[in-house]
Amino acid sequence: MAVKIKLKRLGKIRSPHYRIVVADSRTRRDGRAIEEIGLYHPVQNPSRIEVDSERAQYWLGVGAQPTEPVLAILKVTGDWQKFKGLPAPEPMKVAEPKADKRALFEAAAKDAADEPKGDAVTPKAKKADKAEKSDKTEKADKAEKKADAEPAEGPAEAAGA
Repeated sequence: MAVKIKLKRLGKIRSPHYRIVVADSRTRRDGRAIEEIGLYHPVQNPSRIEVDSERAQYWLGVGAQPTEPVLAILKVTGDWQKFKGLPAPEPMKVAEPKADKRALFEAAAKDAADEPKGDAVTPKAKKADKAEKSDKTEKADKAEKKADAEPAEGPAEAAGA
């Protein structure tokens, strides 16, 4: 019985997901499998590749033949080089873990509360500043009252002459 390591397709139209399976070479593509040894999701960026290295080494050791797409995947993960005794490839790209949305929101709320919103916000006046301003306004009010109380002699003299 010839055993192959091949891809079993899952997922919807235009959204493929594959499982890396060990199956008899005479079975259908999505037919019965002897064992599932990994996952391959090509649509994600970067592609998600998970292979059970120990089981892949076992099946390669007992003579299972990988198909071309699986061979490419095994070369990326380094399992093929390990089986052949070659130097390991450079590490795969791994997706960055997503940040917690609650932590991001709390940090943004804290930043917004700490910083004043633009130049339009004026700082609160201190009591000493208020006292000085009130003194200045009182003096200005007194000066206006004096100017109003004194008669304007300049225009009257010009009219009489």
